[in-house]
Amino acid sequence: MAKKNCWEHKKCEREVRGPKEKELGVCPAATNFSKNGRNGGKAAGRYCWKVAETLCGDKVQGTFAEKLPDCFQCDFFKLVRSEEGADFRS
Repeated sequence: MAKKNCWEHKKCEREVRGPKEKELGVCPAATNFSKNGRNGGKAAGRYCWKVAETLCGDKVQGTFAEKLPDCFQCDFFKLVRSEEGADFRS
């Protein structure tokens, strides 16, 4: 089973060359390669809670500190934590 990145799971379509790239811009998680490979994702695709200004709940989120409480409630965050088990990197 291939691990999904946040833009695939959430279907926001803001990945590089995604359907919403021109309308909403590319998601910072899709271009943050300093986090590439974390939790088995591409760029920060499985580490999006650490990236400022991602699109969640149809609104752009703020800094890591501002958005983290919402991220802990996110279905994708919970999925990644479950899939990674002891190897989960928060």
